[in-house]
Amino acid sequence: MTSLPLVHVLDDDASMRLAVSTLLRSVGLGVATHGSVQDFLDSDRPDVEGCLVLDVRLPGISGLDFQGQLASHGLHLPVVLMTGHGDIPMTVQGMKAGAVDFLSKPFRDQDMIDAVSTAIERDKAQRAQRQQSNDTFARYATLSPREQQVMALVTTGLLNKQVAGELGISEITVKIHRGAAMRKMGARTLPELVRMADALGLAWRDQGPGVNR
Repeated sequence: MTSLPLVHVLDDDASMRLAVSTLLRSVGLGVATHGSVQDFLDSDRPDVEGCLVLDVRLPGISGLDFQGQLASHGLHLPVVLMTGHGDIPMTVQGMKAGAVDFLSKPFRDQDMIDAVSTAIERDKAQRAQRQQSNDTFARYATLSPREQQVMALVTTGLLNKQVAGELGISEITVKIHRGAAMRKMGARTLPELVRMADALGLAWRDQGPGVNR
């Protein structure tokens, strides 16, 4: 059974939390409400698609400041900002920090629904990207040290014979390790392997001294 997307609504105004949660539940979304940043951080947050609807003016830390700290808490939720006292500099700051939208209270119901829908789609895309990255790192970890060296070199554009000269091994050995690396990484072509190396941040200098095998 697929879990509903979950929208976290963080606002110290109880009436606003109720209004937003009622609206979002009416369109089939799961909602969790929080009256403070600490309440949100202490809450149970299931690992499902969703977003954070965040009020800018909160007691203690501001919503804008908390938005900037999300990553340090291991949180990658897209953010929809809202405020009853918005101004242009505040809007610019929030959007530059990656907010999906900045809604001024009172906002139209459809504007909130549209902003949250966009945020959930962004979270879905980011989750897929993170999963792909995790899979790539997991595959890379299955390569032998020599296969990792060969992958790092061939993806810089060196020919097999140049890689062989760099590592002090035969060209046929390079071909064998190159083929094994491509097979383990699931790369059908060299350009695909290059994209994986870029995603991994590989550079020959990262590979350390050669290994003689």
